[in-house]
Amino acid sequence: MKTQKITQKFFAVLLASGFLFAAGVRAQAVDQSTPDGLIKAVVSDVMASVKSDPEIQKGNIPRIVDLVDKKILPYTDMRRTTEMAMGPNWKKATPEQQAQLVSEFKSLLIRTYSGALSQLRDQTIQFKPLRAAPDDKEVVVKTVVIGRGDPIPLDYRLEKTANGWRVYDMNIMGVWLVEAYRNQFSNQISQNGIEGLVKFLQERNKQLAAAKPTT
Repeated sequence: MKTQKITQKFFAVLLASGFLFAAGVRAQAVDQSTPDGLIKAVVSDVMASVKSDPEIQKGNIPRIVDLVDKKILPYTDMRRTTEMAMGPNWKKATPEQQAQLVSEFKSLLIRTYSGALSQLRDQTIQFKPLRAAPDDKEVVVKTVVIGRGDPIPLDYRLEKTANGWRVYDMNIMGVWLVEAYRNQFSNQISQNGIEGLVKFLQERNKQLAAAKPTT
């Protein structure tokens, strides 16, 4: 329950920032040459697009899943995100299990927190100056979500790949995404093995898919 509460709050802010569930961002129009350039371009376009899409704000799951697959995944590294959440157990999984884990974890994140999109209102994003050397391969882009209540720090961890910069972890108020799931994954594996974790994620996604959407 503690992990769920942390990640619910985590994703409410992430979704409000407009990065995870985007619309109207074309890959060729996004500057991927610099990490802060990538974040600025995607977030700025996303916020305008999500606010104008009532179906996404209602938590329309098929619409959200389609948008994530087409508009957001090209700028993320879900494989590395899953690997980090698995920790040392990642190497114990077969290639087939690794592929299943990446797919199911992605679906879990999308389905569990799609409802948070309805919280998108009048938030704006303040971008902090990038502190990184020109040859750095991994950096953290710091932003602040400005809206109702106190400003909320939101950081993106990115890596430089052959295809440009990619996001693989996010931090909200001191809690990194992968850390929020690491203990849960480890407990599942210690009790039921790698295959047990795969089945746990599959079952959870089935439950979420069958649940009636809330508006």
